[in-house]
Amino acid sequence: MSETRTRRAFLKAVPVAVAGAVATKTLAQQAAVGPISRETVDCAESITGLDFHTAEEEAIARGLNANLSTYQQLRQIEIPHDTEVALTFRPHLPGDKPKGPATPGRVLRYGRPPVGSIKRPTNLEDVAFWPVTKLAALLERKLVSSTELTQMYLARLKRYQPTLLFAVTITEELALQQATEADKAIASGKYKGPLHGIPWGAKDLLATRGIATTFGAEPYMNQVPDYDATVVERLRDAGAVLVAKLTMGALAQGDQWFGGRTRNPWNPQGGASGSSAGPGSATAAGCVGFSIGTETRGSIISPTAVNGVVGLRPTYGRVSRYGAMELSWTMDKIGPMCRSVEDCVLVLNAIYGPDGRDESVADAAFTWNADAPLAGYRIGYVRSDFEAAAAGRGAAVGGGAGRGSGANAAQQQATTAERLKNLQDAMAALQKLGATLEPVDLPDYPANALGFVLSVEAAAAFDDLTRSRGTDLMTASNSTWGATFRSARFVPAVEYLRAQRIRTLLMREWDTFMNKYDAFISSNNAGLAATNLTGHPAIALKCGFANNLPQPLMVTGRLYDEATICRIAHAYEQATEWKDRHPTLT
Repeated sequence: MSETRTRRAFLKAVPVAVAGAVATKTLAQQAAVGPISRETVDCAESITGLDFHTAEEEAIARGLNANLSTYQQLRQIEIPHDTEVALTFRPHLPGDKPKGPATPGRVLRYGRPPVGSIKRPTNLEDVAFWPVTKLAALLERKLVSSTELTQMYLARLKRYQPTLLFAVTITEELALQQATEADKAIASGKYKGPLHGIPWGAKDLLATRGIATTFGAEPYMNQVPDYDATVVERLRDAGAVLVAKLTMGALAQGDQWFGGRTRNPWNPQGGASGSSAGPGSATAAGCVGFSIGTETRGSIISPTAVNGVVGLRPTYGRVSRYGAMELSWTMDKIGPMCRSVEDCVLVLNAIYGPDGRDESVADAAFTWNADAPLAGYRIGYVRSDFEAAAAGRGAAVGGGAGRGSGANAAQQQATTAERLKNLQDAMAALQKLGATLEPVDLPDYPANALGFVLSVEAAAAFDDLTRSRGTDLMTASNSTWGATFRSARFVPAVEYLRAQRIRTLLMREWDTFMNKYDAFISSNNAGLAATNLTGHPAIALKCGFANNLPQPLMVTGRLYDEATICRIAHAYEQATEWKDRHPTLT
């Protein structure tokens, strides 16, 4: 039998995929022409855990060499940082499109203090820690002017900035101008609503026309946009007064920025967590009426927990990301950080909904009823957070290394016991309010294995910075992004897209789980990685103190159902004392 006939017989006997590989051998006789050799490919295979035959490696090398000229051509095209990829992530599954319409800025009924119940204080700083709902009453009833309120917060920002390092830019000129405009409008009977005249702070990744937007990173220290982010526009239209661009960890990582480390008002020796460090610290310190943060994988919830404020991470696609620094197109979210749950509701009501610029934003309704009873609500509580045996195991792991002193071990055990009691008390409070609580175990799905989705998208967003060695300038901020961006360059597109397909399976898993409950409660970490990938909303607030530091309770809900988690959190907040506890600053 001839060699040709033998080969034909063999090709008929093997799968088409194998036949293709064998055929490649014939085509791969010529060595690769270009800087990438077969040996280079052979070494690169170890990066992805693959092993190809010699002929296949020759063919791959030729293809990669051919691609190099294409890459170089594409790199000559300047891409503005706010350019989206030509793919849009939506957290809802097919057939579950949320119902609209979105009506941002619609008048909401909220907890206005009764007439006569509040008066102008002798010392205006006495209202520094008041929630927006009470500050708004002062302004609406003309007991205090926006200019006076703004000057008070500006003074506090300047006073505590050296200690807490929570502001990049104090926008005094703009703030006083906006406050004057608010006073004129209110005096003439054109009151816009509860945010009118309220001083606020923006995380310094939101574009502000004519004002530096630094991303907390040295390469962008002198970046001045010529436009406003949608969130900034909408708050301006609501009459809010921008008093500061607040700090963030460099390129949205941690609490270290080019000016230092943002500090926690409860413990100025400790950090404020991140990356929404400035919004968390300044809001907790009573230096702004409210603030805006962003979250990709914990950057609202974590600083909310550490600084003891109330932070709402909306559903992905609730709030337009137009004008916000892009870290991960499919994971970034924008939300309020405030001193009360209802403040978060009022701010969300002003900023959510489509803007015609960010195509990921859903036309989903938001309806708020602060008085809705919790009776009939089915709330899961994460078993591993709330049960004593699990907490005990956690304490043993945390303190069992054998290197700490007996005093430290005893303190750790006491802190663990405080945390457990706070969570169990929170559960009891919700039951007393009429909710039905059931123990739950969160879906066991490898969400952490999908974490590189963020790294790859971030590397793409900052690719020009990486290739220009701009990340080498980020020394004061101690950033590790450079290494992350460079490593992410070696994640194959196939693996990234495979991870996105697995993300769809994760979304299905969580959709099935969430359909059983109105919400679930936990510490601030349970399900955090998974729900940032699925896009579910969450709100965190104080539920007590452990070792004299605030402890969070997190309420996570169904897609586009911020109203339910806010209602649960609001009922709990109003029934407990923690809302009235604030740090003592010196």
